[in-house]
Amino acid sequence: MKQAKARISVPKDKGKVKKVVSLLIAAGIFMLLYFGLPDIFSYEARVMTAVVSFGVVLWALEPIPIGLTALLILVLMLILNLADTSIVYSGFASPATHLVVGGMMIARAVNETALVKRVSYYIVKKWGATAKGLLGSMIVVQQIQAFFIPSTAVRTTLVIPISTLIVNSIGAKPGSNLRKMIMLGIAFGGNISGTAILTAAVGNILTVELLIRYAGINITYFQWFLYTLPLWLILIPGIWILLYKYFPLKEEQKSFPHIKEEMDLKMKELGAVSFKEIRCLVILLFIVGLWITEPYHGLHPSVPALIGAVVMSLPGVGFAKWENVVKINYNTVLLLSVTLSMGYGLIDSGAVDRIGEYISVGWFLESIQNPVIAAIFVIILAQVFHKLVSNVSAAVVTLIPIMISVAENAGVDPLPLAFIAGVTSLFGFLLVVKTMPNLVVHSTGLIEQRDFLVPGILVTIMTTIATIFVALTWWQFIGLI
Repeated sequence: MKQAKARISVPKDKGKVKKVVSLLIAAGIFMLLYFGLPDIFSYEARVMTAVVSFGVVLWALEPIPIGLTALLILVLMLILNLADTSIVYSGFASPATHLVVGGMMIARAVNETALVKRVSYYIVKKWGATAKGLLGSMIVVQQIQAFFIPSTAVRTTLVIPISTLIVNSIGAKPGSNLRKMIMLGIAFGGNISGTAILTAAVGNILTVELLIRYAGINITYFQWFLYTLPLWLILIPGIWILLYKYFPLKEEQKSFPHIKEEMDLKMKELGAVSFKEIRCLVILLFIVGLWITEPYHGLHPSVPALIGAVVMSLPGVGFAKWENVVKINYNTVLLLSVTLSMGYGLIDSGAVDRIGEYISVGWFLESIQNPVIAAIFVIILAQVFHKLVSNVSAAVVTLIPIMISVAENAGVDPLPLAFIAGVTSLFGFLLVVKTMPNLVVHSTGLIEQRDFLVPGILVTIMTTIATIFVALTWWQFIGLI
């Protein structure tokens, strides 16, 4: 019995040691930058760079929750007096933050109806009787959700119960290729679901917000869709084919006709389409309509999202209880708000300018004068940078300001560099901690971190090649680069 207890305590001890080591590494990075950066960095720029790097390491190693790390960074910015309090708190007042809050409320409201389940069951019933069709269904469901639900984590979470049901129904055993294929399809499908829809990913929102604030450039909902649609249309079938080919299946695992009957049964359990679902769909279409027509009415995308949250919750008009709608994930709010404040602080402290000067060596400035070379360089840089930085928000908020600064030093348009960096930073397939869909799928216990590695490398290579291809063709054709 004592031996059993000892065996149980070992992982806990290892976990504590790992947390302590992670905190020490983060503190070491802080001290290294604080004392090691040259005198060209002012006090504010030096400490701001050290604080941001400290936070990025904590997000990468996760010794404490991501929301707590965000709050710690906020406190450090305040007590070290790195910027005016209006700058430090500005992330919480950003329209981008309110867009995410509104989006999470919409998702909570929609989840009070059977609409998402009904659509998902229908798609799986239609194409899920074969392994190839089932994989495609799991990927496509999240792409459809992206038009209405502005959160990759929420979209993936909504698909998980259905995928778990299917995994058990078709007998996909632990460690089997069939299970790995389906679960990675959900994770990777969630990662690309925000590609073409401005409101569908935090990285998109951060990119647009930083461009507006520090380059005076606004990208509308329709413009983002126009720029990224070809890339999205390449990635959806690309990931589907790659995963299906990478995980060879036995003949008996390629077909499961009973899925159709099970989905029929599930749809019967839901009953006929309710008036609640119809109201939900009408309000969702109204919100999307406002997003699409942004050039005509000028409303920031956060406004339609907040309107939707209000209408969905109003007694007699909506269909959801406010007590449920308001139960959003505050970790996400803290993460987004503080990363925005970090970005603003990096720029206002002068840290970005100093970093930009160091990067802006002669050969580099000359090379990015060529838009094609600049696009390829930024695509590769963003892919590598995202592998070193823990999450999309941290990657975008540190990389975009630097790209804007470098573009100004080179005398080129900052839009292509910042936009391409923002889009490419969405794609994190290699490690569980890189994106929320990866974390949500891994948290089910149906798949291990090691299962992400090789497929993640292959999909990373594929997305890099696809992005470069779109840059050389579509983005040149429409004049983006």
